[in-house]
Amino acid sequence: MLLVPVLLPIIGGIFVFRQKTEKTRNRMVLWLSGVTAVCAVILCVLPEQSMDLLTIEGSLRLGLRSDALSKFFMALISLIWVPVSVFSFPYIRHAEHEQQFEGFYTMTLGILMGLALAKNFVTMYMFFEMMSLITMPLVLHNATPTARRAGFKYLGYSVFGAGMALAGFFFVWPHLAVSNFLAGGALLSSAAEHRDELLFVWLVMIVGFGAKAGMMPMQSWLPSAHPVAPAPASAVLSGVITKGGVLAIIRVTYYMFGPAFLADSWAQETLVILALGTVFIGSMLALREQQFKKRLAYSTVSQISYALFGLLLLTPEGFEGAMLQIVFHALAKDTLFLAAGAVILSTNCTRVDQLRGIGRRMPVTMGCFTVAALSLIGIPPMSGFFSKWVLATGALATGNPLFGWGGVAVLILSALLTAGYLLPIVSAGFFPGSDNIPDQREVGPQMTVPMMIFAGLALVLGVFPQWVMHAAQALAKLVF
Repeated sequence: MLLVPVLLPIIGGIFVFRQKTEKTRNRMVLWLSGVTAVCAVILCVLPEQSMDLLTIEGSLRLGLRSDALSKFFMALISLIWVPVSVFSFPYIRHAEHEQQFEGFYTMTLGILMGLALAKNFVTMYMFFEMMSLITMPLVLHNATPTARRAGFKYLGYSVFGAGMALAGFFFVWPHLAVSNFLAGGALLSSAAEHRDELLFVWLVMIVGFGAKAGMMPMQSWLPSAHPVAPAPASAVLSGVITKGGVLAIIRVTYYMFGPAFLADSWAQETLVILALGTVFIGSMLALREQQFKKRLAYSTVSQISYALFGLLLLTPEGFEGAMLQIVFHALAKDTLFLAAGAVILSTNCTRVDQLRGIGRRMPVTMGCFTVAALSLIGIPPMSGFFSKWVLATGALATGNPLFGWGGVAVLILSALLTAGYLLPIVSAGFFPGSDNIPDQREVGPQMTVPMMIFAGLALVLGVFPQWVMHAAQALAKLVF
């Protein structure tokens, strides 16, 4: 059963490449995405399962396991993938090479499922590298010189970052009690004798995997990739694929080293400063950016580091807030990128200063954009408010001035900056003023319904956050 959500979309994606008829190809993609999501949900309901795939040498094995963290990420991937698939059909119809996009898009789903189900570091690293290779064609899909540069930049940062993490694994491997991920950490008791060296190794591994999550100093691929990638690719890049880096950071921090070993260390303080710096600088760059999708890309740089900040607090409250931020950011940012794609497709306007009056021409699209913007800012009762509230209270509970008051100050400042770069788009789109938008109508239901689903969930989960909070609390109990 563990292999089905991994192999089905990977093998199915090969047949998508060969399918010439658009209608049949779309049905195939939707069927593969839907069945994979159903299989993932079934695995989430069933008790934990485990299997070994291959022994490389000695105790180095490739294996899959559906533990609690795997189930959390599989559920998130399934929630995002099917609606974005529906959105992509009319959107990608207007671009060239539809087969290639839909084939790589489908295969990416299987790779992400494998990454979520990875039983140990070797398996996770294999799927992490495969994810970078398979998703690169989504970035350079338009085949323009700018797109090619952005695609290879994305691949270079991802591979280099994963290489840093692999190099760190070679150093930590002799100090692990077990080869598989273990909730709470898998270090031998004798590892305390080499704490300073291992703290440096942990820092290098987190910076390496942080490249995929958009953390400084290797975040610049995001603002290069998003403007040239098709909107469905941007949605899954921001909503799910960057979360692959976050997942790897969780596995290394909480399932290899363990929070008890890392807490109150110079490495923790260094990484917290990097995360908060990324939150602030990402927001500042978004505020000054006039290119529509590039502004949203800088926003992703900032918002994902909210979750990294919570994880690096190494406390149950910080961990819970981070898991909430992972889900709520995915819903809000997918809505924003899909709305941006619909606007660009309908009007050919790519700059923020061209969008005056867009809300009156495309009310559903911009209505969803507004809901997602309010969630990303953290205005109640949107879901983004709840995750940021838990992060702030968790930071203050540490008693550390840098993590507490310093962290809360940066989070509040970033929220104000987020309002500064999102709300002007909303106000210019809906309120009276000159109309710069040509006579264009709303996009069709295949594109508006997925946006409405994500925007609706961003609101509903803000009113009823306990549905996600219970899962976050259960995960925190396992690792602390």
